[in-house]
Amino acid sequence: MTASEGRQPAEPVEPAGWASTAATRVPVFDLRHEARAALVVWQRELIRFGKDRTRMVSSLVQPLLFLLVLGVGLGSLVGSGAGPSGGSVPFTAFLFPGVLAMSVGFTAAFSGISMVWDREFGFLREMLVAPVSTTAILTGKCVGGATVSTVQSVVLLALAGLVGVPYSPVMLLELVGLLFLCSFMIVALGLVLAARIKQVQSAFPLVQMIITPMIFLSGALFPLSGLPGWLTVLTHVNPMTYAVEPMRSVVFDHLQVDAATRARFDPGIVWGGWQVPVGVQLALVVVGSVLLLAVAVARFARTE
Repeated sequence: MTASEGRQPAEPVEPAGWASTAATRVPVFDLRHEARAALVVWQRELIRFGKDRTRMVSSLVQPLLFLLVLGVGLGSLVGSGAGPSGGSVPFTAFLFPGVLAMSVGFTAAFSGISMVWDREFGFLREMLVAPVSTTAILTGKCVGGATVSTVQSVVLLALAGLVGVPYSPVMLLELVGLLFLCSFMIVALGLVLAARIKQVQSAFPLVQMIITPMIFLSGALFPLSGLPGWLTVLTHVNPMTYAVEPMRSVVFDHLQVDAATRARFDPGIVWGGWQVPVGVQLALVVVGSVLLLAVAVARFARTE
C-alpha cells in the first residue's frame, strides 16, 4: 500500500471568514400546540377585561338606558301587545333580546378592533412571529372576545324578571349560548376591519359607522312584521338579524302569549313565503363567523 492510498480523504475546508450555517427545522403542525396558543390568547383577553373596571361599567350603560329608559318610555306610548285570547307582551319584554344583542355587539366589535392597539404597540408582531399559525391566534382572539362580551351580558340577564321575562334556567342557558355565537361573529368582523386600519383614531368611528346600522337593521328594536319592502330587504341581508331573531324566539317560547300576539311581535324570518327555521338561522351565523374568521386570517397574513 502506498502512502497516498493509506491517507484518508481530507475534509473540505471552508474559506476564511465563512461562518457555518446552523441547521433549521420547519415546525410541524401540532393541534395541541395550536390549541395551547389559542388558549393563551383567550386568557389574555380575560386578564385585560378583569383589569379594566371602567370598561365593565361603561359597556352596560347604553344597554341599560335602552332597556329601562327607552323601553319603559316607549312602552307607555306603544302599550302592551294584546291578542284576541288576552295574552299580552310588555314592550320591555319584546325589547329584551334586542338589548342583549346590542350589549354584546359593541363590546365584541371593540374587542376585535383592539388588534389595532396590538399592532401599534408592537405586540401583534410578536404574536405573529411566534411558531404558531395566524389561525390559532385569531381564533383565540375571537373566543376571548366572545367570552368577555357574554360575561358582561349576564348582568342584563339578571334583570329579565324586572322587564316581564320569566327566570327560566333553560331559557337563560340558551340565551348565553346564542349571545356567545353572536359575539364570535362580531369579533371576527372586527378583526376583518382591524386588518386594514392602521391608526387607533380611525377605529372608533369605523366601528360606530358599521355596527350601529347592523343593530338597528336587525329587528332588535322593532318587529320584523309589516315593514316596507326596502326595509325588509335590508333586514334580510343583515347577518346580525339571524343572531337576534333566535334570541327573540327563545324568549317568546317562555312567554304566555297567543298565536296572534306572537305573529305580531315575533313573526320570524320569511324568504319568499318560506319560514326560515331557527336551526337554519343559526347555521347561517356559524357559516358567516367561519367565513369572517377566514378572511381575517388571510388579511393579517398578507398585511403583517
